Amino acid sequence: MSHLSRREVDELKPSIEKAVYKVIGSSNSSLASTALHCLNSGYDKRKTCDKLSSYVESKKASKLAEKIFDVVEDYKDLHRSKKRHHEEPRERESKRAKPSRFDDNNSRSRPSDPKRLEEEKKMFEAPHKKNVNISNINIPTPSIYGIPAGLLNRGDADKARKIAQLQAQIKSKLSSGILANVIQIPALPDKPTPLILDEDGRTVDKTGKAVQLTHVVPTLKANIRALKKEHHKPLPGEKATEDDRETRFIDNRIGVKPASRNKRFFRFHEPGKFQQLAERLRMRAQLEKLQNEISQIAKKTGISSATKLALIAKSEGHSDEIPQMEWWDSVILVDNLDTMKDDRILIKESAINTLVEHPTQMRCPTDPIKPVYMPVFLTKKERKKLRRQNRREMWKEEQEKIRLGLEPPPEPKLRISNLMRALGTEAVQDPTKIEAHVREQMAKRQKLHEEANAARQLTADQKREKKIKKIKEDTSLGAHVSLYRIRDLHDLASKKFKVETNAKQLFMTGCVLMYPDCCVVVVEGGPKQLKKYKRLMLNRIKWEEDIVKDPDGIEVPNKCVLVWEGTTKQRNFGEMKFKVCPTERMAREHFKKHKVEHYWDLAYSGAVLEQANDTVE
Repeated sequence: MSHLSRREVDELKPSIEKAVYKVIGSSNSSLASTALHCLNSGYDKRKTCDKLSSYVESKKASKLAEKIFDVVEDYKDLHRSKKRHHEEPRERESKRAKPSRFDDNNSRSRPSDPKRLEEEKKMFEAPHKKNVNISNINIPTPSIYGIPAGLLNRGDADKARKIAQLQAQIKSKLSSGILANVIQIPALPDKPTPLILDEDGRTVDKTGKAVQLTHVVPTLKANIRALKKEHHKPLPGEKATEDDRETRFIDNRIGVKPASRNKRFFRFHEPGKFQQLAERLRMRAQLEKLQNEISQIAKKTGISSATKLALIAKSEGHSDEIPQMEWWDSVILVDNLDTMKDDRILIKESAINTLVEHPTQMRCPTDPIKPVYMPVFLTKKERKKLRRQNRREMWKEEQEKIRLGLEPPPEPKLRISNLMRALGTEAVQDPTKIEAHVREQMAKRQKLHEEANAARQLTADQKREKKIKKIKEDTSLGAHVSLYRIRDLHDLASKKFKVETNAKQLFMTGCVLMYPDCCVVVVEGGPKQLKKYKRLMLNRIKWEEDIVKDPDGIEVPNKCVLVWEGTTKQRNFGEMKFKVCPTERMAREHFKKHKVEHYWDLAYSGAVLEQANDTVE
């Protein structure tokens, strides 16, 4: 690439800045100045791209270099066309004014011919008489749609070409096609035609003939439809259309209300409705199963416990047995489980699709609301090191206060062992007095130490609170429950005292229900509390030492059994209390009042089955 002059670079500066803005998306003076410097230095396209890549990405730098060199080429083409446009008339003038050297010589050497001279004279006079100016002769220059090509750069030429193409397309669409049938484009006159009206009010021309004015054709569908209705009115013999039938029986004097749709609301099922339906189905199946089992037991044993078990089955409660078919499975079955074809259950294929329903993830009620962080436990060596560092910091602080004069320096710490070393000659002068002084100082230090220990010691209330805090457990997120069954607890005062006192000492809640055949103990608390109470009930208390009588009057050793242990959302009982219930109905009502009647069903059914097994054996 040839070097550009300073003037040319200044002329190209606005175009270069515009190209930078188009490529980069924002004005950048440093990038524009670098591009101008490259043009001034005569760099080629590759070297210019390398220079620009230090400011922007390589891809944008190459694109910008292409744009810059296109601008330079357009500028050079424009400059050449202007120069050629100005130089061509001058060349013609110079050729016309300056005769040829050879023509002069020939004219001198040529003999004078009168006829030839007359012809030459006429030839030279003809342009003069016609006032023909060579400079005014229009020489056709290459142009693009009426604009000289030399005055256009590459981008402007493309724009002019696109504009001309659009104009040609619009003209072709207006002259032919759908628009030509709908829109009538009259030739626009030079002047507006005068409006002349005759006596009847009709529009006429200058000669007096009637003129039909142009009417606007409706283009909207609604207007076209209304126009069709006016033109095509039904004749008296024609049948009425549907619209006419509707409007025939409408009285215009009565205000017609527009057809309105009543707002429909959601109808939600009450929570637990379908659970209750499923529970009833389960209970019905469970009752049938239990009745069959009861009849078999009654045939084998013939004892009265079978009737008691039947009464338990009739009471309300929850069943953990899985039914043969849930209610939501019946949606995809044709009829029921009995409808089979080729040893296969018939299923509605249309009710099954590829969608999977994911239940909403809910927070577990036992999970804490705030995150629980694991405490950091230090080793014995780390604890000693930390204590040593803290004590050293305190000692440094005391020394700093003494150095600044805020506190007096402490007395030397005297003992019997360092008496002579610390005092020296003073101890030799009066040993008895010095020894008494040292012993007094030692007693004073001992007293201060004991007072400091007493000040740090907890009071009786603080000790009690600390012990309670250590025993109590947080049950706000869920309580642990244990259910025990004892054969007889009526006449065992010491055992009753242990059961009640330990529950109160461990700050547990629950109740002890006294029934002739089955005593039930329910305790609620934390996991550590239940672990200690379980050890009390099953290991520490010796239930086998006491002999009790069963319902048949046979003496058997007493027994305690863990019926069930688990977790509940909250505590259902208050402080540990005893409740005597002579009948089964009263016992169940007591548990039902606390919304845990299933505790009684579980404990009492186990007792009945245990008695039945003992009788069979």
